[in-house]
Amino acid sequence: MSTNESHAMSWVQENVQSFLPGTKIVGIAVGNEVLGGSDHELWGALLGAVKNVYNAVKKLDLTDKVQITTAHSQAVFDKSYPPSSCIFGDNVAQYMKPLLEFFSQIGSPFCLNAYPFLAYMGDPENIDINYALFLSTQGIDDSKTNLHYDNMLDAQIDAAYAALEDAGFKKMEVIVTETGWASHGDENEAAATVNNARTYNYNLRKRLAKKKGTPLRPKNVLKAYIFATFNEDMKPGPTSERNYGLFKADGSIAYDIGYHGLKSSSADSLQKVLGYSPYALHVILNLIIFLALDDIM
Repeated sequence: MSTNESHAMSWVQENVQSFLPGTKIVGIAVGNEVLGGSDHELWGALLGAVKNVYNAVKKLDLTDKVQITTAHSQAVFDKSYPPSSCIFGDNVAQYMKPLLEFFSQIGSPFCLNAYPFLAYMGDPENIDINYALFLSTQGIDDSKTNLHYDNMLDAQIDAAYAALEDAGFKKMEVIVTETGWASHGDENEAAATVNNARTYNYNLRKRLAKKKGTPLRPKNVLKAYIFATFNEDMKPGPTSERNYGLFKADGSIAYDIGYHGLKSSSADSLQKVLGYSPYALHVILNLIIFLALDDIM
């Protein structure tokens, strides 16, 4: 994508344009957690890929429908506690600044993958799990801004806003492109339970329904996507990595967070009724979740 404009155009035509307007496609994430990741070669290729994909979308007159961005993990930050102290790490700054300048020019948001689950798992002795689960807690106070935080997700988002402001992009919006909680884990992942996953995602749903911003950006209505629709049963790594889904890999529901119409059904029975392949069914159910979240927002 970074070195071949025609390849970017072909990809957008085949994977985006051909599905419009029947499918509601609102954005393209060019890469996921590239900056801060282990493949440093991709760091330098990211901006070129973003520009080529954007230019393809622009030539096809789709920029009013489809935003171009990329999603970042917490690894791009340094000093994220308290939120007001957050800045971008020195190792990614030279790549992040031109990327943000381009996003500022085209009106794209800063996309953040935010996981209170991972933060809690990294320091359970010093973090109140209720703070991570949107439950009643004393929360934290940021002495620099005099702001109070009653949940960790808001604090993580405002840390991103602080880093953006420090870098000179105070007006850029932050969107949470991934957040969730594992429902099962290894012996050393005690917080990965069905009850905690249900609590987090149900409370996240209620948080989004309030249509309000964060303490630092109260006028910017929070937008977030739940990770994930399905358990990724073949994903490597700790057991938790395979158990973030609202649905199990076979299509049955993992736990209920209160969405009407999302009932437990086997993938096979749905396939027979709807006549879709397992892959198509996977895509359809993903769209159901995203459209439901969009309705809430």
